[in-house]
Amino acid sequence: MCGRPTIRCRRDGPVGPRPELKGYALKRDEMAFESKDLFVEVPGGQVFVRQWMADGSLGAPIILLHDSLGSVEQWRSFPEALAARTGRNVIAYDRLGFGKSSGRTSPANAGFIDEEAQVYLPAIVAALSLNQYILFGHSVGGGMALVAAAAAGNHCAAVITESAQAFVEERTLSGIRDAKKAFESESQFSKLTKWHGERARWVLAAWTEVWLAPEFRGWSLDPYLGKVHCPVLAMHGDSDEFGSCEFPRRITQGVHGAAQMEILTPCGHVPHREREGDVLGLVQHFLVENRVA
Repeated sequence: MCGRPTIRCRRDGPVGPRPELKGYALKRDEMAFESKDLFVEVPGGQVFVRQWMADGSLGAPIILLHDSLGSVEQWRSFPEALAARTGRNVIAYDRLGFGKSSGRTSPANAGFIDEEAQVYLPAIVAALSLNQYILFGHSVGGGMALVAAAAAGNHCAAVITESAQAFVEERTLSGIRDAKKAFESESQFSKLTKWHGERARWVLAAWTEVWLAPEFRGWSLDPYLGKVHCPVLAMHGDSDEFGSCEFPRRITQGVHGAAQMEILTPCGHVPHREREGDVLGLVQHFLVENRVA
């Protein structure tokens, strides 16, 4: 029997400090940061990894998993802000075929979410000698985080999802069709080449062609959610063009650990950019309230 999730609606405005959390907030200018870039060997090539390390960092590091068109660079200033707010080291990586990681030539397949969670992420965790970690996934990265947590057991201390898809909704497909059409414009497509270079065409196809394929229509996180026992925070924008609030509801009702659902309004598909202060506050409160080590 799944536990009852905490469900809140977060309206426009900053998430202020709660009295019981006094002393946990950290200002970025009070901390010294060092970023470190490296490449990790994984099956099929090398993956680009960046770490933001703070002096006196506490607890398990946070691993960021990007969206379907994402990369390390596209997180922009968020990883450093997250490290400052939580006092934890933050790690992000380009999936194989994306950003600065090795390119791929074969088409992405319908099992790419399982593959990332069960093959590539564990290889990165092993290379970095991480015994315990927190997973923070945006969009499809959120689904990957939950699948990975289902297999990781006690090694995954918590999962944070942002705009994660839990199944294939018509709203999801409609949003992808619109995006695919928009990327027919050279000016729009050039935005992808900025981040992915010659990999951009593969990156776009890996998203649009897999998700729009008839055989992918039955995909969902349902087989994995019941195996997730760590605390889970599911954030979602009320105006997300790629999925409704049924996604975070499905996630929080399906997992077996403490679960919290937060709806940000007004907000679209990228809360960490549209509502960065709120996202940082929610993550900080969630980790403290659930005593995540």
